[in-house]
Amino acid sequence: MAAPSHLLSLFLGLLAGSLLTEATYYRPHRYFPHFIRFREPSAHTDNHLPEVYHPAPRAPHPGVPRHPVIPEVIHPAPEITQTIPEAFHPVPEVVHPAPESYHRSVPEAPAPVNMTISRVFYGVMFDAGSTGTRIHIYKFIQKDPVELPVLDNEMYHAVKPGLSAYKDNPEEGGNTVRQLLKIAKKTVPEEEWKRTPVVLKATAGLRLLPEDKASALLQEVQSVFHESPFFVPHNSVTIMNGTNEGVLAWVTVNFLTGHLYSKTKRTVGILDLGGGSTQITFLPKSKKTIQSAPQSYIAKFDLFNSTYQLYTHSYLGNGLYAARLATLGALGADGLDWKVFTSSCLPKKFREDVTFGGTTYKVSGVPDGYAGYKLCYYEVMKVIKGIVHQPYEVKGSSIFYAFSYYFDRAVESGLIDGSRGGAIEVRDFKKRAKEVCNKMTKYRAISPFLCMDMTYITCLLKEGFGFKENTVLQLAKKVNNVETSWALGATFDYFRNLNIH
Repeated sequence: MAAPSHLLSLFLGLLAGSLLTEATYYRPHRYFPHFIRFREPSAHTDNHLPEVYHPAPRAPHPGVPRHPVIPEVIHPAPEITQTIPEAFHPVPEVVHPAPESYHRSVPEAPAPVNMTISRVFYGVMFDAGSTGTRIHIYKFIQKDPVELPVLDNEMYHAVKPGLSAYKDNPEEGGNTVRQLLKIAKKTVPEEEWKRTPVVLKATAGLRLLPEDKASALLQEVQSVFHESPFFVPHNSVTIMNGTNEGVLAWVTVNFLTGHLYSKTKRTVGILDLGGGSTQITFLPKSKKTIQSAPQSYIAKFDLFNSTYQLYTHSYLGNGLYAARLATLGALGADGLDWKVFTSSCLPKKFREDVTFGGTTYKVSGVPDGYAGYKLCYYEVMKVIKGIVHQPYEVKGSSIFYAFSYYFDRAVESGLIDGSRGGAIEVRDFKKRAKEVCNKMTKYRAISPFLCMDMTYITCLLKEGFGFKENTVLQLAKKVNNVETSWALGATFDYFRNLNIH
């Protein structure tokens, strides 16, 4: 009778060791196999996120009991177990290896090489811009703690006007954020609320406000955050500086186009035109670009064992709405109760009250004067000339993605399809600006400011940054259904400090 008893004990030991190994090292079917993790994107897949890989099932290892939850054969562990790197999420789940005794008692049972499991986590980023507040809710899958996470999806929603419009009523501004948090509660699973960070970064709208009014708005938002069930980090509500805005938008676009997965450092530049400010950021190929640029226009940051040195600058007051007021001579003017600001960029019979940043201006065309592209170009040149630095390298063949109001105005003027975006040349903006300005009556129903906006964009690109007329711009609102803004890059910066300086 002793022999069967020993056989039974041995069988139970084998079964227990096998089950423990499977429970500890179960790897979901979405896991990246080791041999494709460092794959560079091909020329035809630059605009795609890493694809999900589904390994084909293999035959079970001889002598190992087959269990229904094992998705694939796991190779034997090396003699030295590597230390688990810090996971991307601030509170990572670390799966410990099975006790050594189990490996000795069951030598033929396989053990995994990778000691981690896929980690699903969320991040909520608020973009408090000059013309609206947007919420970005990201769902990530961290497949390997030393590599970039996979962005599973984004939930996006926006409300207007921006926080700066509530400069005299911070409580009402806080309510707009409170409404957006309701969307976050519906999107993020309840069990994840306590470890999902909520962060708000304000841009040019609040930068243009007096310090006391901006501070009151930020304090109100902070109070709203603390009412919520989400994790509120230190410094979760701040005004972001212009350099970070450009750098983080660059990170977003190059992550979504797959360039951050490539070791060639072949990247794309970005042009972001907001309401209050505009940014240009790219990775220089020429030392002359760096040497000829003002020192403050060069930013460095670290990302996964690589250091990037970017040309980047944000021009406060040169966003589309601020530029309208500057063209009219209204930005920073007094006597707003009785002054009427006129421009040849507007239809002659146009007259309207325009609100920006919580301030209202009386605006009109020139009733008895002239209107058209040439006069308008002369007016907007005053907003650009001597202000915008021309990087040496933009006259070359660098690829730039342009978004925000570059995209919106190209759609409104019929240059591109709003659902697909597209590639256009700088001269296409110029040609369409002339058409719009010389037929203002036709385009007034779309926007009475379309002539001014298209002319300003043309002037900014040509006379400001110095792009050639045949430079191709890729206009995109989204890449792989994710918004092309700095918000995704800022979420990366929160989870893993990029050390921008």
